[in-house]
Formats: sequence, structure tokens, C-alpha cells
Amino acid sequence: MILRASLLFIFYFLIWLLLSGHYDPLLLSLGLLSCALCLYVTWKANFIDNEGLPLHLLVRLPVYTIWLFKEIIKANIDTAKIIILNNPNPQNFRVKSTQKTEAGKVMYANSITLTPGTVTTQLDEDVLEVHALTAEMAEDVKSGQMDKMVTWLERNNNV
Repeated sequence: MILRASLLFIFYFLIWLLLSGHYDPLLLSLGLLSCALCLYVTWKANFIDNEGLPLHLLVRLPVYTIWLFKEIIKANIDTAKIIILNNPNPQNFRVKSTQKTEAGKVMYANSITLTPGTVTTQLDEDVLEVHALTAEMAEDVKSGQMDKMVTWLERNNNV
């Protein structure tokens, strides 16, 4: 718990440094104080746990991010073609998620929504309701590749 809190404080302070751009002693001390206050609030709210600060994701997150960016670019091109050719064929369907945690299920739903042409409209237990612009986009989601990638991402090495 102390390790997580320390890492979170460092993260808060690095973000503060990047966003502030001021490095004189008074502002640095005020930045440290504000980061300590944020850490205290986070601690009191009981958010420093595996789900609130999932350190195990850090190793796999770059691979997943690159994969998701590739999918977003492909979907952008497909969506542009559909708009230019004016041939949408909207589909509503349900798909099952295999993630174990709530954060994993939400990550899957958000990944679907981030991909142009598909939107998660509802998340209910292990089932997501999805709207797709075309049948092909619906098949991409139904194929389960994104579900497998998110499940791989959320897998904890310590379990």
C-alpha cells in the first residue's frame, strides 16, 4: 500500500511538473503540497488498491495501446469510406465480455466506443450492447479479438 501511494505521489508530481512549467522554489513547494493533498484525498477515499491503481497493467499497456491505435486508424478509414459512399447498414447486437474485473469490462466497452463506427450503448454484467455502422464492423467486434486483447491486458501476473 505504501509503495502504491509513493508511486501515485510521484505520478501526481510529474504530471504537475509537466503541466505547470514553473520551477522556482515557491511554486515547486506549492506543487508538492497540492500533490500531497491529492494523495491524502485519494488515500481517504480508499482508491489506492489493485483496481484504483492497477500497476500490473503498466507492463502490457504499451502493447495494447499500439494495437488499439492500429484498430482505430483502420476503423477511421472504413468509416470514411462508408460516409463517402453513403452505404451504412446499422446493426445492434449483444456481445459477451470475458473480463474478470469491472475495470476490465469498462475498458472493453470503452475500447469498442473509441473505435470509429462502433459504440457500446449498454454494459450489463457480462453482456455489452453495441451499435455498429455496418455488418462488417459488427463482425469485427463479434470476432472477439478486442475482447481477448483486453482480457490479456487485465490479466494479473501475481494471480
